[in-house]
Amino acid sequence: MTTPDLSQTKNLLLRASLAAMQRAAELARQTAIQTDTGIVIVRDGQLVRIPAETLRQEAAAATLARSQPTKQPLFPQSPTESTP
Repeated sequence: MTTPDLSQTKNLLLRASLAAMQRAAELARQTAIQTDTGIVIVRDGQLVRIPAETLRQEAAAATLARSQPTKQPLFPQSPTESTP
């Protein structure tokens, strides 16, 4: 099954397995960073080794992206309001 198939399935356990695999992948990345080891993933059908330093950089970038404020105004104008 592909990811869209899993998210659309009627079987709740199968649907929940996708989230469980995503949590496990994140935990594997954290463990690799803590132990200064790489991980091996399959990307486009090929085995790819990702070193711990790359994982650290990706984690730092993700943390930075989450900490950035949104660019949306707190009180957006309604479509009927005009600007001066």
